[in-house]
Amino acid sequence: MNAPTDLPWRSNARAVPGAMLEALRARFGERLSTAAAVREQHGRDESPFPVTPPDAVVFCESTDEVAAVVRLANDHAVPVIPYGVGSSLEGHLLAIEGGISVDLSRMTRIVRLNPEDLTVTVEAGVTREQLNREIRDQGLFFPIDPGANATLGGMAATRASGTNAVRYGTMRENVLGLTVVTARGEVVRTGTRAKKSSAGYDMTRLFVGSEGTLGVMTEVTLKLYPLPEAVSAAICHFRDIGDAVRATIQTIQMGVPIARCELLDVNAVRAVNAHSKLGLREAPMLLMEFHGSDASVKEQAETVQAIASELGGENFEWASTPEERTRLWTARHKAYFAGMAMNPGCRTVTTDTCVPISRLAEIIEASVREADESRLPYYIVGHVGDGNFHLAYLVKDGDAPQRALAEQLSLQMVQRAIAFEGTCTGEHGIGLHKMAFLPQEAGEGTVELMRQVKRALDPKNIMNPGKIFSL
Repeated sequence: MNAPTDLPWRSNARAVPGAMLEALRARFGERLSTAAAVREQHGRDESPFPVTPPDAVVFCESTDEVAAVVRLANDHAVPVIPYGVGSSLEGHLLAIEGGISVDLSRMTRIVRLNPEDLTVTVEAGVTREQLNREIRDQGLFFPIDPGANATLGGMAATRASGTNAVRYGTMRENVLGLTVVTARGEVVRTGTRAKKSSAGYDMTRLFVGSEGTLGVMTEVTLKLYPLPEAVSAAICHFRDIGDAVRATIQTIQMGVPIARCELLDVNAVRAVNAHSKLGLREAPMLLMEFHGSDASVKEQAETVQAIASELGGENFEWASTPEERTRLWTARHKAYFAGMAMNPGCRTVTTDTCVPISRLAEIIEASVREADESRLPYYIVGHVGDGNFHLAYLVKDGDAPQRALAEQLSLQMVQRAIAFEGTCTGEHGIGLHKMAFLPQEAGEGTVELMRQVKRALDPKNIMNPGKIFSL
């Protein structure tokens, strides 16, 4: 199954000793909380799993404070779970072995901005929207956009990407360096602000995507980009979802440097219409954005319009003002909540498979057939420009047969993606939800290498234990 629903929640819980709580209270005062409401908030994400709270929450405001918490946790062999804003989707935040949630949301400083080098160093609690507000007057922006206003530390931890990845890459390509608190409470720094380096092991890439299982990232050094001279967005509707995907494939194969290319199926369009009052035609739709000079944006858009027309694309509409573009992209970013609003009382079992672009139409069409036959409510959105899509099954909360059916459908889709030389997760990460798929994708030998790295860096298994793989 994709995600076991009978995980042994807290069966291996490690109690936080009273002496540790006293030491934390002496250091942090009211910034240590054991209140039920605070703990529950920090034991919940957007996954379909039940709330699993930590034993206590510490609100840290500096790297030194994080190191102090981790040193105490190491002394007492108590789990540490990093927390940003709680927007993860695969159970990353759940304290399945108890422990301390280290809340980094107050670490919101821009540590160093170097506009001439197109780099910035930020504390881990800075969100992507905050960063873009603070650098806009320098003519710069940070393009990685997973939809939610996630923290940059959390985005690095899950190797996030999102709508702009087809042109600008993922967090993997855009993180230059890190400050990390290791499992022993030591502060280490990886990488430099240089564009490239051949110095030793690539420790930055080791921590990016490690989901808090190897250390707590407290500062992140990022690449920035000049704001494009011209930006234009367009929408185009298709008779069926396969034609929309084939238009995307041809666009990428022709080398058009499109900045965003998002797919919404008819169910997603219907949901965002109801939620955001858009009045869009209810048919499969591509939402695209072009960046560059006035001339290059015009050339890109004309090429894509011609491709779409050959595949039955209709009602090609432009949104060239910032207000029009914002309206469309805001609706796309709210598709998750729009889908839930169409099905009150539901939980979402969502997937984020990614395949080579040439296999994208095949996997989406097969997955749609299975979803339609199941009669479960669902919708599809996707960053299809890089072969990544999300099929979200909407399951009644507490309905075990529906949940099992959704997990079975997800299993079939992921197995198909792996057979197509793709991945079980393009951007959400493994967390708890996709642990069963990692050995299928990477192989048992590779997963064992990961375990060896984990044991070497975290011998007491205190860093977000029970995630990605079992020890």
